[in-house]
Amino acid sequence: MNSVEESIVKDMGLAHNGHLKIDWVKEHMPVLNRIRERFEKEKPFAGLKVAISLHLEAKTAYLAKVVQAGGAEVTITGSNPLSTQDDVCAALVEDGIRVFAKYNPDPAEYKDHLIKTLETRPDLIIDDGGDLVTILHSERRDLLAQVRGGAEETTTGILRLKALEKEGKLEFPMVAVNDAFCKYLFDNRYGTGQSVWDGINRTTNLVVAGKTVVVVGYGWCGKGVAMRAKGLGAKVIVTEIDAIKAVEAYMDGFEVMPMSEAAKHGDYFVTVTGNRDVIRKEHFEVMKDGAILSNAGHFDVEVNKVELKEMSTSTRIVRKDIEEFVMADGRKLYLLAEGRLVNLAAGDGHPAEIMDMTFALQAVSLAYVNEQYKNIGKKVLNVPYELDAMVAQYKLEALGIGIDKLTDEQKAYLDSWVE
Repeated sequence: MNSVEESIVKDMGLAHNGHLKIDWVKEHMPVLNRIRERFEKEKPFAGLKVAISLHLEAKTAYLAKVVQAGGAEVTITGSNPLSTQDDVCAALVEDGIRVFAKYNPDPAEYKDHLIKTLETRPDLIIDDGGDLVTILHSERRDLLAQVRGGAEETTTGILRLKALEKEGKLEFPMVAVNDAFCKYLFDNRYGTGQSVWDGINRTTNLVVAGKTVVVVGYGWCGKGVAMRAKGLGAKVIVTEIDAIKAVEAYMDGFEVMPMSEAAKHGDYFVTVTGNRDVIRKEHFEVMKDGAILSNAGHFDVEVNKVELKEMSTSTRIVRKDIEEFVMADGRKLYLLAEGRLVNLAAGDGHPAEIMDMTFALQAVSLAYVNEQYKNIGKKVLNVPYELDAMVAQYKLEALGIGIDKLTDEQKAYLDSWVE
């Protein structure tokens, strides 16, 4: 494979800076480094093709190199038009990985990159948001036969996979990496919590302390965003549709109310639901002058951009990644990063140490699917607990932390129904 001739990237001259970024994250991803050492010896993907669609920045690039180290021919594309980093793409091409990705392609070009990635006829896939799976199950079913299975990164992608499975249309097994303990407890909560505010703060350069933050959705990502907002000194309001999560948010010390009421109070809004139109016309109508809107869900549909634009009398870009919408009454509302993932479209995404665990899960889950695809059926399955625990143990060892083990007597006690 000649990755330079076959790839589509913006500028190969950017590769040096991309290598520096990848080298930096590699130094802070000890778990993935350990997986790489295993893969180099065992070559679990020898002779196979792997297609990857993820937010294409340095940490993702290093995952691609780890999979490549396992013997795979790797092709990668972006999972969001605004999160692709052109210098990282160029660096991967120099490292022998085929890349179809550029920062901010138009919709047709973005779709073409996904299709070109699948036209390499992969045996295994890693998906983010379900774009590869959706194309394979709709317009490009001719590329299905060779796919053994894969792994999905996000809540949104898993929702799409489970819908396919429920209809009996899923054609190969997919591991729900997002639902693993080492994913949602750390990536979703601490990763999203920190990276969302990194993106908002670097984009707006405004203070958070003393402001009111409305967090829309109190799943694991919402918990992290709310926790970090509180740590920055904000007053936090949570909106929810799930009574249990609403009680949890209340017990965690946050105000809970419907969006129709919260919309009147918020200075910052962060959506983390995986659903569409959770902030819409009736909410824009009552928002404060100067309210800042952002999204941390996978697709740019959580804030209804169409209604926001229709309601405005004028729009303009007032700062990189900030669009101003002037309402008929003179109020100004601000949308960050076109309503796309604010932590990646306006930032560098989750910290390397967090993605170390998530991408280690991706790598070992892909190897698991490759070993077991003939036995596990065409379904969405959880990451096996032993893989989850292994990644956690590797993390502890990298941190120099030891934990206790059960004695034989304790094991016997826990397995017994008598005293």
